[in-house]
Amino acid sequence: MKHLEGLNAAQRQAVEHGIRDGDASQAGPLLVIAGAGSGKTTTLASRVAHLVVNGADPGRILLLTFSRRAASEMARRVIRMVPREARPVTWSGTFHGIGARLLRIYAQRIGLNDGFTIHDREDAADLLNLVRHDLGLSDKATRFPQKATCLTIYSHAVNSGLPLGQVLERHFPWCSQHEEALRRLFDGYVAAKQSQNVLDYDDLLLYWAEMMRSEGVAEDVRLRFDHVLVDEYQDTNPLQASILLGLKPDGQGLTAVGDDAQAIYGFRAATVRNILDLPQQFTPPAAVVTLTQSYRSTQPILAASNAVIAMARERFTKDLVSERVSAQKPRLVTVPDDIQQAVYVAERVLALREEGVALKQQAVLFRTSHHSSLVELELARRNIPFVKFGGLRFLEAAHVKDIVSVLRWASNPRDKVVAFRVLQLFPGIGPQTAARAFDRVTDGAHPFAALAIYRPPAAALAVWPAFIDLLQDLSGSAAAWPAELERVKEWFQPFFEARYPDAQVRAGDIDQLVAIGGQYRSREQFLTELALDPPEATSDEAGPPLLDEDYLILSTIHSAKGQEWTAVYVLNAVDGCIPSDMATGRSEDIEEERRLLYVAMTRAKDTLDLLVPQKFYVHQQSRNGDRHLYASRTRFIPPAMLDRFEAATWPVRRRQDAVAAGSGANVDLKARLGGMWKART
Repeated sequence: MKHLEGLNAAQRQAVEHGIRDGDASQAGPLLVIAGAGSGKTTTLASRVAHLVVNGADPGRILLLTFSRRAASEMARRVIRMVPREARPVTWSGTFHGIGARLLRIYAQRIGLNDGFTIHDREDAADLLNLVRHDLGLSDKATRFPQKATCLTIYSHAVNSGLPLGQVLERHFPWCSQHEEALRRLFDGYVAAKQSQNVLDYDDLLLYWAEMMRSEGVAEDVRLRFDHVLVDEYQDTNPLQASILLGLKPDGQGLTAVGDDAQAIYGFRAATVRNILDLPQQFTPPAAVVTLTQSYRSTQPILAASNAVIAMARERFTKDLVSERVSAQKPRLVTVPDDIQQAVYVAERVLALREEGVALKQQAVLFRTSHHSSLVELELARRNIPFVKFGGLRFLEAAHVKDIVSVLRWASNPRDKVVAFRVLQLFPGIGPQTAARAFDRVTDGAHPFAALAIYRPPAAALAVWPAFIDLLQDLSGSAAAWPAELERVKEWFQPFFEARYPDAQVRAGDIDQLVAIGGQYRSREQFLTELALDPPEATSDEAGPPLLDEDYLILSTIHSAKGQEWTAVYVLNAVDGCIPSDMATGRSEDIEEERRLLYVAMTRAKDTLDLLVPQKFYVHQQSRNGDRHLYASRTRFIPPAMLDRFEAATWPVRRRQDAVAAGSGANVDLKARLGGMWKART
């Protein structure tokens, strides 16, 4: 059978589990522990195809992923594997996307208005800030958390299920003194969302989880799905785990795939306990199949990575193996300081490029975004183009958000945040004037009618009538989708050119937005999907760097998960950076930092360099002025593990220095870099 071709023994065991003689109805709970590069996506797609081939109804299969792209890729693979006449899997998407879809269906039964709109993170923070201001919390004599911090605290409490006091104590101790004020703020925020008929990201999970506790509705949802398959289970938070167990309380028809060694999103309230404890949630326990054959990294890279994760306090035991043999061990490169670290990376990148490794096949990874600042300066100095991941997403670009906000306000006239954004596009309209205009919006069939007789400031008077016509047409569905998106674009054009001095650069994003809109059947679907999983691009990334023939990848380790490159450079493999000095307070945090290093190392296919600066140059210390901070190699690579690595120092010492220092175990890298290195003292 096509979907079983090329699978190794462990992959086939996972694909066929519980499916016998053309009967897929008896598939019990299964956990697939899929090591880095072990063909996880192929295995999961093949299992879906095997279910379909053996009689499962594709319309009753639910496939949950952590990105819309992953869901689309999985669906495409399944279609290629099953007979042409088989129907597609129609319930495939992210937790948040599937949650939004189910909430639309069951809204009336759980007390929601099915016309709700969804706030992205920025809009949610803006609404929270409005409530914060109304409660007078922004005027406190003591420093009160900013809106983004408040939203992060709220989100962590919702997704972890922990009491607010415990969340503050563990993750935001400096905010603990504001516990009661934060409680009032969050109560007000929830009330504001309900009065404006909006949900934020966390509500999509929260309402779904509560729905699965309401027996009548929960049973209806369960009966929709014979099989539930979830990808990247190690990245789920307690709320998502409760949803999954609510869908399949006995585990029948449940498949979870993930890797406890790659659980690195604790800051999002994800917990490794979900995957570690899953087998014991059922009686009898879920079957566990482990995939250890890696198709990505060479064996020496895997040997070092295995050694790092083997020190973990608790894990599913596995050692990854590879048929990709190599004599090259990963390098531990000691450099004098963070400045020389940047020089090393730049020269090594150029040397590999000359050997035929494209810049796109090389990546510089780091624990925290600002760790790459010196590398960025060095790359710019040498005219090496690069793209950095972990920044703004497409929807967060202001010009894109302006257009989307017009559509969202037309869809939900009570949405105060988007209304304020749209109204303040007009010259002469600030927050107070926007508030007065917004107060004229009414409920009912013609919510914007009163705005037609509202007299705006003189500067906005000439363009006001066209705006009202636009809103009334959009709210009355006078234009078909996606023609209404084109109409908003045309209306916005004068504001766009006046508002953004680099309008020409940003124009490509607007064209991309219109093209994306044409892929959806309705405005509602477009707004929902764009808010939940916007395309990962910005005008910065769409500009000059990507017009070059090639470019280097810079990425935080968190953003690099799921990716792979021929060559990987990991910056600052020292205590204080990996592990971060902000994540050593609890053993759970230290264990996650260990997994973070493991994830970074297993992104590499052929070459892996871990940089160990001996000191950092720190500027503008309040008492001591500029000074050096000295560092030591990360605790996750103790002396007993050094035989898995090739030790090197850089810059290469002059001959007399090397003789004086003794031969040691270090390797002279100068010859390997094709003579491109200059001797430095």
